[in-house]
Amino acid sequence: MNRIIALFTIVLLVNLYSQSLRAQSTASSNLRAAIRPRAAEGDTVWVFVNHIKPDKRQQFEHFVHDLFWPMASQLGKSDQQVFGQTRVLYPIKAEADGTYSYLFIMDPVITGGNYDIKSLLTKMYGPEKATEYNKMYDETAAREQTGYTLIQSHY
Repeated sequence: MNRIIALFTIVLLVNLYSQSLRAQSTASSNLRAAIRPRAAEGDTVWVFVNHIKPDKRQQFEHFVHDLFWPMASQLGKSDQQVFGQTRVLYPIKAEADGTYSYLFIMDPVITGGNYDIKSLLTKMYGPEKATEYNKMYDETAAREQTGYTLIQSHY
């Protein structure tokens, strides 16, 4: 009888823990959605495609993950909002020409927002380091960045 009660208690605890994790995951997703608004119908959205050299992927990802995005928290509120409404999408595979397409999506675009990487780097690190990090970013590009200005549809 004690074994049955113990087993039942373990199953109940595992079930409660599993429900708690699902609730935390849902809450985390809801929080990200609240922090990162989506464009409403008629809002402008920018999509910029960065064509990255195959041998420079690690450098590009290091720049984005370790040097650029984490320092956004050190910026003023308006610049932080720019980061909050910008997403970065990573490629699953190479393009036909061997490059890798990384996308920056500004959703929605903030009118008057500062999206200039060199300018943001200067605010983050000062002019000398900004020049160094901007060069690191620039040398990952296989060719010019492709940009699209779009309007959010009804759907």
